[in-house]
Amino acid sequence: MAELKTKKTAASVEAFIEKIADESQRDSAWAVLNIMKGIEKSDAAMWGAAIVGFGKYTYTYSTGKTGDWPVLAFAPRKGHLTIYILTKFPERQELLKTLGKYKISGGCLHFKKIDDLHLPTLKKLLISSRRHVLKTHST
Repeated sequence: MAELKTKKTAASVEAFIEKIADESQRDSAWAVLNIMKGIEKSDAAMWGAAIVGFGKYTYTYSTGKTGDWPVLAFAPRKGHLTIYILTKFPERQELLKTLGKYKISGGCLHFKKIDDLHLPTLKKLLISSRRHVLKTHST
């Protein structure tokens, strides 16, 4: 199996966000950063070239190989932001019903701008995902 390319780096999160060309997407990235910072209570770090993450957990593939991933993470992508959340935890489906305007694919939540989401629900979703990560994976 190839080595994972997405690893924690020393690059500046702030400089990365400031380089986002689209103002709405940049504003959304700052908002998500602040929400996650309030939940995780730690500093953000760059993971690879384009993912902003908080904390770290270790997961195990079915092959027995392990990898690290941030507990909370997001990434600006062309035309949208992506927030990484776990696919399976009890409150997920119920929270998604009232989240707002988004698309979901696996563990990725995609939205165009922060104003499209109900922020109290987003915060609950992130808290629930984080809780489940910490409960089911080593950190």
